Amino acid sequence: MIKQTEISQNLAKIVVLQFPGTNCEYDTKYAFEKLGADVEIIWHEETKLPKNTDLVVIPGGFSYGDYLRSGALAKFAPIMGAVKDYASNDGKILGICNGFQILTETGLLPGALKRNDNLHFISKHHHLKVINNDNVFLSELEKEDILNIPVAHHDGNYYIDDDGLEKLKENNQILLQYCNQDGENLVLNGSTEQIAGICNKNKNVFGLMPHPERAMETLLGCDDGIKMLQGFLNKN
Repeated sequence: MIKQTEISQNLAKIVVLQFPGTNCEYDTKYAFEKLGADVEIIWHEETKLPKNTDLVVIPGGFSYGDYLRSGALAKFAPIMGAVKDYASNDGKILGICNGFQILTETGLLPGALKRNDNLHFISKHHHLKVINNDNVFLSELEKEDILNIPVAHHDGNYYIDDDGLEKLKENNQILLQYCNQDGENLVLNGSTEQIAGICNKNKNVFGLMPHPERAMETLLGCDDGIKMLQGFLNKN
């Protein structure tokens, strides 16, 4: 008879961080559990990540109330020291929305997230185009696939200078762009070249503003998030 502990050891181990003001940790937990992962939520005051962690997810929300600048306070949380060490050892990290903002604030991803160019909070489904899939995150998708994923942000305007943009292009670090249903670039929030998601040069740290964890059920509008997250469960 196989014990439950033996079963859990065969599952991908996903760690979801939780800060004061985080509001997508349970959506994220549900999404990865739906895909068959073992998911644990970790409070920001912890200083270590669980052993055998396969992926750290920094979910969406308003860490520390965004009282200073989105993600600017979270980068000082005790758990972020362990996250940086994990990243430096090729550990996989995914930042969604506020998580993306936190990753840019910590320097784990290049660029910055500014206020939307229309100065309004944007909350709706929006189309995305896959730009590069030579990474674990989007490995289950094809280049130029069109996805329909919810967005919900006030500071999602991705900015990077010209030199940084060229480096992103040279290293295939631009992952997703905002587009219309036909795949034509479409301005959503003012992001440089309509960038919606990127990765680091080593392709183990990923960030995006849209919410794939909210696109897991056709009943709720779309399940395009399944293939986006599925890639992380393929242990390579």
